[in-house]
Amino acid sequence: MPTTANPGDLPPPEDDPPPRRGRRPAHGEPVVDRALSLLAAFDTDHRTLSLSELSRRTAMPASSVLRLANRLTAWGALERDSALRYSIGLRLLQVATLAPRGHGLRQVALPFMHDLAEVTRQHVQLAVRDGPSAMLVERLSAPHAAPVDYHTGDHLPLHSTGVGLTLLAFAPSDVQEDMLARPLYTEPGNDPIHPQDLRRTLAEIRRRRLTVFRRQDASETIVSVAAPVFGRDDTPAAALGVLVPHHTAHPHQLGLAVQTAARSISRELGAPRPAR
Repeated sequence: MPTTANPGDLPPPEDDPPPRRGRRPAHGEPVVDRALSLLAAFDTDHRTLSLSELSRRTAMPASSVLRLANRLTAWGALERDSALRYSIGLRLLQVATLAPRGHGLRQVALPFMHDLAEVTRQHVQLAVRDGPSAMLVERLSAPHAAPVDYHTGDHLPLHSTGVGLTLLAFAPSDVQEDMLARPLYTEPGNDPIHPQDLRRTLAEIRRRRLTVFRRQDASETIVSVAAPVFGRDDTPAAALGVLVPHHTAHPHQLGLAVQTAARSISRELGAPRPAR
C-alpha cells in the first residue's frame, strides 16, 4: 500500500551537516533544488522508480536521495509501495488543482471537449504555453483512436504541432522572434523549417484564428485542427485542437466545430468578445 500523506505542512528539514568554512555546501546546490530534481526524475515512461534508479537519474548519492525522498513522502509529494519503489504522491495533485492555467481551465473546457470528442471519435486536446513549448493539460481519446505521440502532462513543440503553432501565433513577439531565430526542424520528420515559411504560417493562423497542420506519425498522416482560446482582456489562454487520421479528415467542418468550442470556452473564461 502507498504511504499516505500527512495533511499538514512539510516537516522541518533535516539540514545537511554545516559546510566547512570557505567550502560550498554538500552536493553543491540548495536542498529545494535537489528535491525538485527528484520530482523531475519521474515522467510518463518512469512512473515508479527505486532508490537506485532515482540516484542514477538525478546524479545524487543514494543517501541524499533517501533523505529527501523520506521527507517528500512524509509530506505526500511522493508515495512508496511495498516493493520500496517511489511514485508521485496525491498531495502534488491536490496542489496542482490550484493552478488557474491547468485545472481551472480544464474544468471550464471539459464539457465542450466532450462535445468535440463525441463528434470526432478521435483525440481532443487542450494545451497551454509553458515557456518555449506547449504543455498538454487535457486529452480526451476514443477507444479506437489513431495512435499519437503525446499524453496529458507532456510538452509539445510549439513549431511542429497544431496546438503548438496556435499558441506560438498568439504568443508575445519576443517569444516568436526567439523561436524564429533557432534552427527548427519538423518533428518527427526532422526536415528543416525556413523562418520565413514559419512567419507566414503564424500570420495566417492569426488572420484565420485557426490552424490546420499535417504531420506523419508512425505510418499514418495525422491532421491537427486547432483554435485559440482567450481569457480576460482577450489574452491568449490556451489552444484547443482535434487530431484525426488524414483519410477521415474534413478540415473545414472540423475547423468550424473547433472554433465554435474555443469561442464558447473563451466566453466562459471571461473573454470580453468572441474570438472571430
